[in-house]
Amino acid sequence: MATAMKIAIVDDEQDMRQSISQWLALSGFDTETFASAEDAVKSLGSDYPGVVITDIKMPGMDGMQFLKKLMSVDSGLPVIMITGHGDVPMAVEAMRIGAFDFLEKPFNPDRMTELAKKATNARRLTLDNRMLRRELSDGTGIMNKLIGASPVMERLREDILDLGQADGHVLIDGETGTGKTLVAHALHAVGTRASKKFITFACAGRDEADLTKRLFGPDPDGQIQPLIEEARGGTLVLEDVEAMPMPLQARLLKWMDEQGTPPETRVIAICNLQEQGRTCESALRPDLYFRLAAMKITTPPLRQRGEDILLLFTQLSQQFAEEYGCDAPEVSAQEAAQLLQAPWPGNIRQLINVAERSVLQSRRGSGSITSLLLSESDAPEQQTMTTEGKPLKEYVEAFERMLIDNTMRRHKGSIVAVMDELCLPRRTLNEKMAKYGLQRSDYL
Repeated sequence: MATAMKIAIVDDEQDMRQSISQWLALSGFDTETFASAEDAVKSLGSDYPGVVITDIKMPGMDGMQFLKKLMSVDSGLPVIMITGHGDVPMAVEAMRIGAFDFLEKPFNPDRMTELAKKATNARRLTLDNRMLRRELSDGTGIMNKLIGASPVMERLREDILDLGQADGHVLIDGETGTGKTLVAHALHAVGTRASKKFITFACAGRDEADLTKRLFGPDPDGQIQPLIEEARGGTLVLEDVEAMPMPLQARLLKWMDEQGTPPETRVIAICNLQEQGRTCESALRPDLYFRLAAMKITTPPLRQRGEDILLLFTQLSQQFAEEYGCDAPEVSAQEAAQLLQAPWPGNIRQLINVAERSVLQSRRGSGSITSLLLSESDAPEQQTMTTEGKPLKEYVEAFERMLIDNTMRRHKGSIVAVMDELCLPRRTLNEKMAKYGLQRSDYL
């Protein structure tokens, strides 16, 4: 879910505060006002979910002192300065210190709204990047699409942390629905460019002229900044890079070569060809492919993630159950085995769909996961089980872990209640929880 953004308005003149607040509120922004910088500092800590608009000339702590204080607390906080006539040199100095932009009185309200939109978009991206970076670097793994204890997911997280710290261009491939764009976002978030621009652009469905104009310019109307300029210093993600015509691939490679080492702007190319029986190598110019593939990540398909499937299904169904105000469906041993055996051609996206529909079915008191897996097939003859055999022990352990996890959640960590329901002695329950990495503190 996108982070809700606020706009803090700081001005010692009440009329000015109110007029700015009313105008921005009419434009759809959530505002809060402060009569002094001293009052604002108390509320605007690190990770403040919004941006600041402040006057420069104020009694007590003035705008410049206020800006320096905010930058010392959170250098990524966008601050828009309001200047009086003749204060432009001061505003330029504010930009050097770290201000996002400035408005000179009397300012155009539409210009203020435009700056507020840019600043809130930048702030949202910064906060999302920070959250993602923390989750990846501290190992908590709370993001639905990157959680899992399977070897392929552990390797994926390691690759993200390793390549995120590098500065070279990256190629990401993998099946549809495996989270390639999320991985690109993660690479940016854990790297040295985390506070810089992160721009994504889909190459598919555009002709060569449109792609050229959007990527490299110039725009005849001068209204749209070319993406290579917009992403300067940050990360440019090119989705469906295989759709780029060969002449434009050559121009992209030339621009990448001109970047130098390390590149000023990092390119992350996402390739979507696995389902079509082709490879990214065959769709790209050899020199561009090998330039990108020097650092390559392949996102694992869901069917290779083993027990992660049940973990993801459990978490997703619980989230949907909370959303729809009902209980999450109980999963039988047979259904757990079917979830593990399903081929999952749609990967995570398909699993999300099945989890939501299973909750809706359960709320109505009808249906089964088996019927959902069958209905997800495009045709009756399409296989609903993977041909990749798994040892019985793997199915049993995956179901056992899911069963203990669900029961612990339902009883909010009460060991006695879980022992009674599952008919397990305490020692056995403790051993199994240790085996599956389950901790009572997570359920309290």
